Amino acid sequence: MLIGVQAKTNDTTTTRGREAETLAAQYLTHHGLRLVARNFRIRGGEIDLICRDGRTLVFVEVRLRSRGDFGGAAASITPGKQRRIILAARHYLAGQSDCDCRFDCVLLDGQRLEWLKNAFSADA
Repeated sequence: MLIGVQAKTNDTTTTRGREAETLAAQYLTHHGLRLVARNFRIRGGEIDLICRDGRTLVFVEVRLRSRGDFGGAAASITPGKQRRIILAARHYLAGQSDCDCRFDCVLLDGQRLEWLKNAFSADA
């Protein structure tokens, strides 16, 4: 899928990141998910988007890469990054009733958007 987040010389990384998250949220809601929260932060971790897919809680990491010099968006989701997302998810789930959950990623590489369901596991 082609996307509309492009780097401009006066854009900041934060602004482009917010635009990418908004684009990802729109894409996911268009595909049936319901947005629950954005930018859930705790000390040591953050979750970009939290959605519902039916009864499943979905923790979504959004990664934007305008260049592939360092392996693209997927390569930037390192084991350390996964641990920080899982830590934040555990804190979020502490206030929830028992429910299924999964970790998805929305990758924006240049003009391409890719949604990876079950991108990683908390058991890894």
